[in-house]
Amino acid sequence: MSKKQIFLIIALFAIAPFAQASVESSLMGLKNVLLGSILPIFAVLGLGFAAFSFFTGNPNAKQHLVYAVTGATILFGAQSIVDLIQRTVR
Repeated sequence: MSKKQIFLIIALFAIAPFAQASVESSLMGLKNVLLGSILPIFAVLGLGFAAFSFFTGNPNAKQHLVYAVTGATILFGAQSIVDLIQRTVR
């Protein structure tokens, strides 16, 4: 084994605990951003689109409303769904 390979192995073992913590915290941050701000914005936009469909007399307005309400229910309830899955796994 060369010195470069030994150094690389030692470096990987030394960095591994920090890398795992960093990945976990990054995923938690991503989950918080998605569930806290981005997904509710999409739910509100979907409901707005359904309302606009009704006001313009679109023949598919009822279908848009069903999709929007279903999506909003899932998106606003996403945190509860994630918590339920986490409790089930633990």
